Amino acid sequence: MAESKRMSKGLVILLHGVGSSGDDLAGLGDYWAPALPGVSFASPNAPYHFEHGAGWQWFSLSGITPENRPDRVAAARVAFDQQLQAILEQHQMSDSLDKVVLVGFSQGSIMALDALVSGRWPVAGMVAFSGRLSSPQPFAPALNTPVLLLHGMADDVIPVQEGQAAEQRLRAAGVQVTSQFEPGIGHTISEQGAQRAVEFIAERLG
Repeated sequence: MAESKRMSKGLVILLHGVGSSGDDLAGLGDYWAPALPGVSFASPNAPYHFEHGAGWQWFSLSGITPENRPDRVAAARVAFDQQLQAILEQHQMSDSLDKVVLVGFSQGSIMALDALVSGRWPVAGMVAFSGRLSSPQPFAPALNTPVLLLHGMADDVIPVQEGQAAEQRLRAAGVQVTSQFEPGIGHTISEQGAQRAVEFIAERLG
């Protein structure tokens, strides 16, 4: 009884960046857990081995350009969706997307935002740290899924302008967007960003 009650509260799925692993983001769930009582966390490895070292990736960066990136993202959807579906089944949440929040970092944010603008995953909310909107158009977003964008203004991996452009394009598509662009923060999750994110998640799963 306690277990089913715990699961019914919500699920946060953490999506790591390229060359990283689920373990690298799992600590964020541990950090947030006291503020989200009864919420479960999942932090999977991306489906593909990173070609240039240890870790995992959602799609390959080899030979990537702004022109071919949307096709890479679209091609990654099948494996991404299979992974999310398996997590939802494991947590008995397949029919409870209104209690699921996706949290991405970097390449994980690209995939999370794609899940939204393609309309495939109408979850309760989405947090994108240090990401960009790289999905092929046309967009058909789940309009009941609000998004929180967080991006360091000193990011030298994915420039903050990508986060700002994502905000404008999401708004134009009718998505509810809140953003926090952080001075002096690089390609990372700051303490302030993590705190803003957990407040957002608590609101969505409240």
